[in-house]
Amino acid sequence: MSAGEARAGLRLGVNIDHVATVRNARGGEHPDPLRAALIAVEAGADGITAHLREDRRHITDHDIDQLMNAIPVPLNLEMAATDEMAAIALRHRPHAACIVPERREERTTEGGLDADGHRDTLRPLIERLSAAGIRVSLFIEPDPRQVEAAIALRAPVVEFHTGRYAHRSGPARTEELRRIADMAALAAKNGIEPHAGHGLTFENVGPVAAIPQIAELNIGHFLIGEAIFVGLGESIRRMREAMDSAR
Repeated sequence: MSAGEARAGLRLGVNIDHVATVRNARGGEHPDPLRAALIAVEAGADGITAHLREDRRHITDHDIDQLMNAIPVPLNLEMAATDEMAAIALRHRPHAACIVPERREERTTEGGLDADGHRDTLRPLIERLSAAGIRVSLFIEPDPRQVEAAIALRAPVVEFHTGRYAHRSGPARTEELRRIADMAALAAKNGIEPHAGHGLTFENVGPVAAIPQIAELNIGHFLIGEAIFVGLGESIRRMREAMDSAR
């Protein structure tokens, strides 16, 4: 499959934030997130995800410029629901914008967006981004209230936070997987495309990938960490194989 060619079935979005985290630990230009993105595409990624945070702790504005100009697959810009981020998204017009909760003190995105509690803030943002041709996604918990809010807000995509599933075991994990599956079915029934991500690994991705309504998984931290041992291309190929096997 050539770079940028559409893949039938479950898509893989590779989040390159933590390549930038390593770069920023010492400053300078290495390792280069754009190079990582191009390797990811060659290894089977269907899209690239990058989270531009308010404090620019990893991905920077320059990274977004480069990604928009160079990658042959869709860019999914993760962003907080702020005027600053809306302006950046509207200037670049990436394929997709995933609205995520953001707190400066957190190490990573901890839990889903409260779409139900922030409808008045989200509605005009979704309308502005959608009018610019940007496909809006809401990063939410697999919870009926949040899915109902996404329906009311006319979000075309939801991405379910899989952190609880990833960090639990036994019956608790089984219950969380059931919630994800039920909410994916509810979203799809109402015309919303379900995605999922957070904390997924080679060992736990299969059951989530097997949920028939899930159209895309976005995975980053694990793939970048595993790349230290096997290389980024091999890390992504193994994840791609695990996802495809589950389907």
